[in-house]
Amino acid sequence: MSLLPSHSPKIFIRNPVLVRASAGSSSSPLQTPPCFVDGAKHCWPDHVELRFAYPSTDYPKLIKKAPVELVYNDINDPIIPWPDEQFEEGEVTTIGSSHGWVASLMHGVGILRLHDDLNPVASDANPKCISLPPLVSLPHCQTQIVTNVSLSSLSPEEEDCVVAVKFMRPQLSYCRPSAQGNSKWFNIRIANPCFFSSRLMFSKKHNMFRIPGAGGQLIASWDLCKDEHTPKFQELRYHFLPEPTEAEREVMDTCLTSEHMVESQSTGETFLVKCFRQTVDGIAVLQTKAVMVFRVTPKGNAVYTQDIGDLTIFISKAEAFCVRASSFPGVSPNHVYILDVMEISFFKLADSSITTLTERIMAPYFFPPQNIEY
Repeated sequence: MSLLPSHSPKIFIRNPVLVRASAGSSSSPLQTPPCFVDGAKHCWPDHVELRFAYPSTDYPKLIKKAPVELVYNDINDPIIPWPDEQFEEGEVTTIGSSHGWVASLMHGVGILRLHDDLNPVASDANPKCISLPPLVSLPHCQTQIVTNVSLSSLSPEEEDCVVAVKFMRPQLSYCRPSAQGNSKWFNIRIANPCFFSSRLMFSKKHNMFRIPGAGGQLIASWDLCKDEHTPKFQELRYHFLPEPTEAEREVMDTCLTSEHMVESQSTGETFLVKCFRQTVDGIAVLQTKAVMVFRVTPKGNAVYTQDIGDLTIFISKAEAFCVRASSFPGVSPNHVYILDVMEISFFKLADSSITTLTERIMAPYFFPPQNIEY
């Protein structure tokens, strides 16, 4: 059974069909398909005109503007490294995205902001920007390098929304934006080093923030909505692992592995995705060489699968998500779509084939379907 790829499916296209959130239900809100910012044209001194990429040509073209700093200033960009000492006070970089909200960090003062400027359905005339209190570093921790950001709700304006930020190394911080003048950060020191570089996600099914440990042996969960700072741990047991060939093993041994957890809201399933990525041409740009997907059961069984049915998983610098492919024309089922600063990849689970486009992505965030309001 081959783990490494050969070739694969449809490519994102530049123009956007609005679809119902629930197929066949006329009362469901219209939604945009999954998309990302494919490019930007300078039209104003400090703003750009965005170009979105969609999975089908049938979607109506959307024209939006956004601040330059939200498109050309990603802190995780390996092509433009951002050493801590290089930041000037007040300099802004983007650090992640969740539910269509992009997070930025103002260095020197540690102010984190949430923006809807890159959201394809947000108001162009009145974009929203929510400022959170200044970050505070725990002793022997840092708040400059962020792994990702996660929201517990669709919008930080919702009353019970919790915003959580996972920093590189031990610190995990969260706050409630709706607390207005009483909003403040709560900081947690993570003891186990296997979680230091891992990515955070919010589980709607468990109503908890969860982090898979490096290697995928453990999952840690925090009920931050109830201010419970002590994590619960789940140990995973792997089943039906394929035996790689010697050539595959040699490639995978040279790869950097990352783990991503994602939930399907339509089926209730939880998946753990392992991405194997390798440096390209001797530079600090990574390209996906293999992907493995596991269904995670409530009892901690991680079952290797090459069939997730009608589902498609989207992995980028934003929080990972999953959609029913049949709800969005042009989205290929049983695939993992991957987006990074120099990569758009389409991984087909059935035969482990992959199509990779090497392309400069200025805002490497997949945006999940957004409700259209009229």
